Amino acid sequence: MSRNQLICVVDDDPSMLRMLTRTMSASGFEVAPFSSAEDLLSSGRISESACLILDVDLPGISGLELQEKLNLDGPPVPVILISGQATGATRQRALRDGAIAFFNKPFNIDNLLAAVRSVQFLALV
Repeated sequence: MSRNQLICVVDDDPSMLRMLTRTMSASGFEVAPFSSAEDLLSSGRISESACLILDVDLPGISGLELQEKLNLDGPPVPVILISGQATGATRQRALRDGAIAFFNKPFNIDNLLAAVRSVQFLALV
């Protein structure tokens, strides 16, 4: 699978993780689901990912902390953050740190797919 097709999804809510995995798969993407940032980090899949969809509110390493770590560790992977409890400051921090999009739950799935597809388009340019 090419780098521009793998989407890693991290959410500790099993129903949200299932929904995102099914939606991305049905839209033609390879999906690697994870219930924690630590699981994603230990998977070795980040380097082959086109995009990461991260929940902000994760136990252990949060989505924002993971985004920050990835920015420091090397070439950044495009990140989309999602949250059910985000403040304006959280959203601003995420976008300032390079997130390509930020969605509050519940969100419009078509808008999320458009953000993922924009990453894929940029990889081709």
